[in-house]
Amino acid sequence: MLPQPSGGRPIETEIIAWRERDALRVAITGHLDLDNIAPLDTTLQRAAADGVARVVVDLSGVTFADSTTVNVLLQAHTALGPALRLAAPSVFLERLFTLTGLDTVLPLHESVTKAVDA
Repeated sequence: MLPQPSGGRPIETEIIAWRERDALRVAITGHLDLDNIAPLDTTLQRAAADGVARVVVDLSGVTFADSTTVNVLLQAHTALGPALRLAAPSVFLERLFTLTGLDTVLPLHESVTKAVDA
């Protein structure tokens, strides 16, 4: 079951991917957890299998992430190497990455533009 805000409706998660300037851009909004991480995992695995030169994941709209999300991002980092660029992490994700030390492992960029241009 999805987490519910005080209004009682489930928090929606949206993952959208499109091509932009020789990069695959992936924008995420909402919660990422065991129940809804599969589309992101599939997108990143497919990008690795297709040899995509740059994959920019816009994390600015992520409001929650669990250990499943961390695992998917680490696997993508292993599969994609320098092609993976994580951009504009939300305050929640910045804190998660700092507390776990992932900010020293994962390729983080302060904005989507900088990630695309890197």
